Amino acid sequence: MTQQQPGQPAGTDDGAAQVTTGPESTPAAVDTATPELVIISGMSGAGRSTAAKCLEDLGWFVVDNLPPALIPTMVELGARSQGNVARIAVVVDVRGRRFFDNLRESLAELDARQVKRRFVFLESSDDALVRRFESVRRPHPLQGDGRIVDGIAAERELLRELRGDADLVIDTSGLNVHQLRAKMDAQFAGEEEPELRATVMSFGFKYGLPVDADLVVDMRFLPNPHWVPELRAYTGLNEEVAAYVFSQPGAKEFLDRYTELLHMIAAGYRREGKRYVTVAVGCTGGKHRSVAMSEKLAKRLVADGVETVVVHRDMGRE
Repeated sequence: MTQQQPGQPAGTDDGAAQVTTGPESTPAAVDTATPELVIISGMSGAGRSTAAKCLEDLGWFVVDNLPPALIPTMVELGARSQGNVARIAVVVDVRGRRFFDNLRESLAELDARQVKRRFVFLESSDDALVRRFESVRRPHPLQGDGRIVDGIAAERELLRELRGDADLVIDTSGLNVHQLRAKMDAQFAGEEEPELRATVMSFGFKYGLPVDADLVVDMRFLPNPHWVPELRAYTGLNEEVAAYVFSQPGAKEFLDRYTELLHMIAAGYRREGKRYVTVAVGCTGGKHRSVAMSEKLAKRLVADGVETVVVHRDMGRE
């Protein structure tokens, strides 16, 4: 598997099928149980190989660029490994309609066999993908005689339905390799699988909505600390800024009521078997109000028994 260099953007992903095992994998006692399965897919150039390498380092048995029709066979082989292959990660590179149809059939077969599986979809903006392909001077696998953007558009349309079935969507548009690895570690490094994992992400509306958000809330109903000269240079992590934000009418009430709403939503997600949720909290620039609210909201979720990661997407961009 080709490894990316430090600082390289979270893409691109090509190459022949490869099979690798993580250095932490160790033989276990005889166990014929069906292995746990993670399927990694998404846009070419969005970081599939980086995500797979992270799982490999966590001890997963990784198969890169496996034809989708062979996924059930791979799971069956793992079940016969006498416990040596307890966790399998498969990177699926969908380059044509036939492969896409095969993947849907394989997923249906896995569900019929009650295989425990999770689907990770890596997303990225068109601009980010174009920059990544241009930086490595390689064509997009679906562009044919057209432009890179033509290949991206074709792949995005091809994967549209598949993206909707994902358990976890990660937008890598603004992430480097290390940040993507941190996101994967946060989701898969724990020894025990929690009932629900949440990412609370602050963002600035002027930089665009996070495409991987499940829930979006808007803090622009609160006064902006940007217009308070002594607070302008600081962020929502600053105690004085946070105190200002939560001294405003409606701030504490919003936190209390939205926490109650998330409690209800989290219970529903658990019943439906959804393991991941991303809550995006926005303000104008993603520096003051959204940051302060995200920190408080994350603490409430942790107190409610939800394992939570806080990400401040746009803090520092100004």
